Amino acid sequence: MEKHIPGPGHPSGPAHDAVDAITDQWAAVRPDLDTLPMAVFGRIYRLAAAMRGKVDKAYAPYGMALGEFDVLATLRRSGEPYTLSPRELTATLMITTGGMTGRLDKLEKAGLLTRSPDPNDRRGLRVTLTERGRELVDQAVGAGLERQREALESALTEEEADQLAALLRKLLATTA
Repeated sequence: MEKHIPGPGHPSGPAHDAVDAITDQWAAVRPDLDTLPMAVFGRIYRLAAAMRGKVDKAYAPYGMALGEFDVLATLRRSGEPYTLSPRELTATLMITTGGMTGRLDKLEKAGLLTRSPDPNDRRGLRVTLTERGRELVDQAVGAGLERQREALESALTEEEADQLAALLRKLLATTA
């Protein structure tokens, strides 16, 4: 594999950015390193952090942050009756049980979901989206998608966005 040393005017991007500066510094002190992985994942990490902030702002008018949205959205997209166990939610969202309990407490107190005994497991619970929770997450998902759409359309054509989604799917499949 060829060594990757990005710089101004590099064909992979419109301008020299902060990740280029980092890889340029590594190239200066360790010219033996191939910094292409750093360039790719550095941009993925920075993009994720930037978009997390934008999406959080989109959800704020609905009284929730990304973490709470994720719980409500997971219940909503599970289909009727919009019910899952805390274990199913935790596995889907990849958070700790303690983190999940805190989110569920907050959302239940806000009237956006309910917890009830699992009829099939005496020790288990079922978490169900309330009608108010469903209405709220349906509004919030549109607001979040709009922020994401704006970001994509400001930089990529639809074909490029499709291509990027396919490439990221391919990369994720080998790293997850």
